[in-house]
Amino acid sequence: MTRRLNLSAEFLQWFGLLGAALTWTVQLVVGFGVTVARCGAANAVLGVHVKAWELALMAVGIGLVLLAESAALTLLWQTRNVDHSGPAPEGRRHFFVLAAALGNLLFLVIIVLSGVGAIVHEPCRSA
Repeated sequence: MTRRLNLSAEFLQWFGLLGAALTWTVQLVVGFGVTVARCGAANAVLGVHVKAWELALMAVGIGLVLLAESAALTLLWQTRNVDHSGPAPEGRRHFFVLAAALGNLLFLVIIVLSGVGAIVHEPCRSA
């Protein structure tokens, strides 16, 4: 039972720490690909709707970041009485989830701002 708790705590720790960053990376790369597809010759056949794609990417991204933040906050609550320089693995876990809780908020803002910017921006314009 203790081993199972440790594995779930490890998963929550790493998901809380890396989930938002990976989500933003996927949003950025897929969003760029959608914009390139929209501006390419294949758009006549594919009919890519950039705004719909970007809105969906932003909505999924916000959901995943909120899940990562809840994982970080859950472990932060469980390790609230542990010093971040305390014995491993609890001290390390407390440090990671404290950083993750702050970092996830920053990635949430980045995802919202990049999503809104991509929705408002009109691709394929020559300057």
